[in-house]
Amino acid sequence: MKNLLVAVDMKPSDTKLLHQATVLAEKFGSKVWVIHVAAPEPDFVGYDIGPKYLRDVLAEELRAEHQMLQSYIDDLRSSSIEVDALLIQGPTVELIQSEVEKLNIDMLILGSHQHHFLYETFVGHTAAKMIGSISIPLLIVPLDHETRA
Repeated sequence: MKNLLVAVDMKPSDTKLLHQATVLAEKFGSKVWVIHVAAPEPDFVGYDIGPKYLRDVLAEELRAEHQMLQSYIDDLRSSSIEVDALLIQGPTVELIQSEVEKLNIDMLILGSHQHHFLYETFVGHTAAKMIGSISIPLLIVPLDHETRA
């Protein structure tokens, strides 16, 4: 296993995912790619770039997510693991699929949160959507309620 991709969502439960990636990377000498798919920029009907205050809020959110991602890779590097990170915006499942192919990923690591019925019905579940859409091994790490933010 040369390349592992771990998808994080900037919550305290990410430590559980990164731990699993660390264990596998140490065992197999793998490179770890940490990916966070941020929410896409909102589409504004009739506007090219949207109101300034919304752009500012989004830019601040992205800066904070970038800093968090940097701290994740710094921690992994301190364990002598080869690691890179990606922060991209857009539809989560499609972008993860695309990166799996581009980076020649051998295993994908995702977290699975428990959501209520209405959430699952209308929003869906990233891990469930990924199961039928990729052809590489998928490690789904259950994330309990205590670690959810």
